[in-house]
Amino acid sequence: MADRSGKFAGDDPFQIARDWLTEAEAVEVNDPNAIALATVNADGLPNVRMVLLKDITSDGFVFYTNYDSAKGQEIAETGKAAFVMHWKSLRRQVRVRGTTTRFEGPEADTYYESRSLKSRLGAWASQQSRPLASRSALMAEVAKVSAKQGLNPTRPPFWGGFKVTPVEIEFWADGDFRLHDRFKWQRETALDPWEICRLNP
Repeated sequence: MADRSGKFAGDDPFQIARDWLTEAEAVEVNDPNAIALATVNADGLPNVRMVLLKDITSDGFVFYTNYDSAKGQEIAETGKAAFVMHWKSLRRQVRVRGTTTRFEGPEADTYYESRSLKSRLGAWASQQSRPLASRSALMAEVAKVSAKQGLNPTRPPFWGGFKVTPVEIEFWADGDFRLHDRFKWQRETALDPWEICRLNP
């Protein structure tokens, strides 16, 4: 067993991640739940963008998007994704690699309903990642959708969550003289037990 203690201690990596995120929420100025999400297209060309992590469940990490977006299509093609959460204020990061599944149903409906009305209508109006003629064209589509959907729009069928179920999680904390602390949790599949090892900085 790796010599873990302090901020790295615990038998549940999801709880450690939740604890770190809670600490970040107290000190990060903007979007402590921001993650840099990486996918690859059919040609294997990587793609990365910032999205907001919305939940850490007992077995995965959840974010929401338009399923027809570039990220949605790339995830559908490969069933895999990776991301990093980085907090400058804490000088820590969490790296995750794993498989993906759609996260739909009541949880997705509840999250969608918690968003502002303009954000819910925007989800209907935006053909995410596809070419757009102008900002005014987008606003015209928002107005059109607003008239059609009203004040209580339902979740679009093309919009929902993805859960990343990790096969690898790395917890990293900055150390003096770049002698960082790194602990990698790894398993072959989601059904296997975790193996934990300390990595060189």
